[in-house]
Amino acid sequence: MVAIDTNIIVRFLTRDHAAQYKKVYRIFNEQEIFIPDSVILETEWVLRYAYKSKPEEICDAFTRLFGLKNVNLSNPYLTAQAINWHSEGLDFSDAIHLANSQQCERLYSFDSKFVKQSKQLTNCSVLKP
Repeated sequence: MVAIDTNIIVRFLTRDHAAQYKKVYRIFNEQEIFIPDSVILETEWVLRYAYKSKPEEICDAFTRLFGLKNVNLSNPYLTAQAINWHSEGLDFSDAIHLANSQQCERLYSFDSKFVKQSKQLTNCSVLKP
């Protein structure tokens, strides 16, 4: 198994550099791939800011990418939950934070929007301190 970095995923999804895309395509066709959570988070940021992708485009791309039989994640269920919450309007990084805090009764944040949008999503309450 090999791990991949953000720029590998971005090349695969955007196909914006032909020579690099060919190399990345070969990796995806010949290797068992692991994508770290930190790479997922960074990829969303790059797609949103550098490529101006909309949340629904990112969610669709992630769903297709993570559905490939040779792609492995550290926690596919939590990642899928974060994608679902993001598609419903929660900021992606907030969705990742919340999904990874399910064993907790609360998650503290000064982000009023996060507190409001996360109501009724889970038993882990997002609250201001």
